[in-house]
Amino acid sequence: MEVEGAETNAVAKPNFKPLTAHEISDGQVQFRKISVPKHRYTPLKKAWMDIYAPIYDQMKVDIRMNVKTRNVELMTRRNTPDVSSLQKCADFVHAFMLGFDVIDAVALLRMDELYVDSFEIKDVKTLKGEHLSRAIGRLSGKGGKTNFAIENLTKTRIVIADTKIHILGSFANIKVA
Repeated sequence: MEVEGAETNAVAKPNFKPLTAHEISDGQVQFRKISVPKHRYTPLKKAWMDIYAPIYDQMKVDIRMNVKTRNVELMTRRNTPDVSSLQKCADFVHAFMLGFDVIDAVALLRMDELYVDSFEIKDVKTLKGEHLSRAIGRLSGKGGKTNFAIENLTKTRIVIADTKIHILGSFANIKVA
């Protein structure tokens, strides 16, 4: 039933542009520090440009090495495209500090579902002395064959550093490894 003289006013929905990462954080500069262990200082110097380029150019995050405090410092810029970019960059640098290759660690920047998990052999089974050394040797295998087999089967990367084991991969693949 129509009523004469009644007009239907269609209200137009407002069209808002998406907020930038800088606006989401209220214009605040976000900051992260990653400490550099003594044994990773020289590899960091050698691979600095390989680390610097993807962080500064692709992720639009400022990076610098504070030599005095031995920290890598990361800061967001005005044109940082994503809020999570800073945390991804911090995870990338941290993965390099744990001993992963730059090529493997760059995957953390490009894929969202990758993680680094770390544990000690003692967390799995209490071993001491020679038994612990034998367990580490079995994990790496002769010439690293066992390590490479586990990496290739589970699509992960594994770093064995003394009694600590670091695994880079997706959540399901880390569980399998």
